[in-house]
Amino acid sequence: MTTPSLGALLHAFLTDELPLRKGLRPASIKAHRDALRLFRVVIAADVPCRLSQIALDALTLDRVRRFLPYLEENRHNHRPTRNHRLTVLHAFLDFLARRVPECLAVAQQVAGIPFKRVPPPETRFLDRDTITQLFAQLPKNGRFALRDRAILLFLYNTAARVHEVADLRVADIQFGEKPWVRLHGKGDKWRACPLWKQTSELLQQLLNNRPTSSSTQAVFTSNGRRSLTRFGIYKIVRRHTAQLHASAVGPSRPHISPHLFRHNTETSITLSHGLFHRNPTATTGRRTTFHQDNQWASNWPVALVDNV
Repeated sequence: MTTPSLGALLHAFLTDELPLRKGLRPASIKAHRDALRLFRVVIAADVPCRLSQIALDALTLDRVRRFLPYLEENRHNHRPTRNHRLTVLHAFLDFLARRVPECLAVAQQVAGIPFKRVPPPETRFLDRDTITQLFAQLPKNGRFALRDRAILLFLYNTAARVHEVADLRVADIQFGEKPWVRLHGKGDKWRACPLWKQTSELLQQLLNNRPTSSSTQAVFTSNGRRSLTRFGIYKIVRRHTAQLHASAVGPSRPHISPHLFRHNTETSITLSHGLFHRNPTATTGRRTTFHQDNQWASNWPVALVDNV
């Protein structure tokens, strides 16, 4: 049996392994692609050869060890980026070892390269007064006033990631006595989250104002009725929060991102109900567990948001 070329294996890794087997999002796949592109450029310069002429035996432990300092010294990457590039190499070489057994030795050697320690990032959140100020200052009139208010309240209600908001479809929302929404998260995983009465009413009003609406249509759209991208949602959040400041231990951020609402939602739940005696910097998995607990889900809307 003929050994596949590096190009064929790389193509299979990016188009089959990552999206289908691992269920990674397009943005994560592009990050893997860029890391491997940098690695191939370094290998081609070291061999030396053209990019199209790189062979499998050029992937050695020594070249990986030289690639990592190159990222920090020449490209001025910080430790988190360096660690991410190393994670990509681990995943790719593990894939090669499964397809080409001769690569197993290199994969095992590279797996032994340690990650550099990185202090956890500060967790910032908005206090209750800031949240109240934010929703009080939102415009009530205008072409996109209802949409923007719905986006901000949806972020605060569900702690959804920005790409989950961008990918939200009409069929994912279930209205009724106990409204809830299905969110398509990282790793191709779905989760259910209850909706507050205020959030449900805003979303229903937003959808009712459209001339036509189908179950596959995006909930949050742009001027041309196309789905908002995550970059568009970032701009909307930054535009309405430009005058606010994030509050937490340490200095304030120069701007507020959609992800800040994820921290804020969990912190509000913890402080309002005293559900868990732990630091509010919880993992995403624990946030998901909160949302699936119907016993508290029916009690938290009134405690968290008033008059939005």
